[in-house]
Amino acid sequence: MIKEVAAERIRAAEIVKLLKTEYTKAQCSLNYKTDHQLLVATILSAQCTDKRVNQITPNLFEKYKSVESFAYCDVEALSQDIRSAGYHNSKARSIQGSALKIIEEYNGQVPTNMTDLIDLPGVGRKTANCVLGECFDVPSMVIDTHMIRIMNLLGFSKTKNVVKMESELMEIFDKKDWVKLTHIIIEHGRAVCIARRPQCDKCVLAELCPNNQL
Repeated sequence: MIKEVAAERIRAAEIVKLLKTEYTKAQCSLNYKTDHQLLVATILSAQCTDKRVNQITPNLFEKYKSVESFAYCDVEALSQDIRSAGYHNSKARSIQGSALKIIEEYNGQVPTNMTDLIDLPGVGRKTANCVLGECFDVPSMVIDTHMIRIMNLLGFSKTKNVVKMESELMEIFDKKDWVKLTHIIIEHGRAVCIARRPQCDKCVLAELCPNNQL
């Protein structure tokens, strides 16, 4: 078992090295300037593409310039401002509710730990990990649909349970790569390892992937 884990860690390190070389500009695809803006953008991204969120947020962040402006806004107006993100009513309530809690319980500052973040309305592990890794340099790993699919294909996990997968991958991948890993996997999933038509003949990971179709 120890030998198997050691071998997987070596393979994982090689995969990260190859993908970092392939996707040198990989980074968070959501546009933001502050930790709270990223929190809002990530809440919006649920069941919505990052591209769509990035079309919404410039005007949104121009209108609502602070945590306070989100907290004390007209939630129905906010709902209409984010309508194209889908589930706009519940997302508006989550955005306002989380802002109110940040003001009332955290002195207007976005919490910097998992426990407090996931206690905010509309914030789950995915959002919390995104904010922790991007804004506070806390080693964290975002498990999204690309990660679930590709990590299963690579044989590092056999689950779709995000909490279980997060735990499994943290045992295999180097902590310094956790934040970057999600970004390079997302880029790879969009460019080459496409769900319905994987381009294994163009994949730099083909020799390291047990499910390559070559």
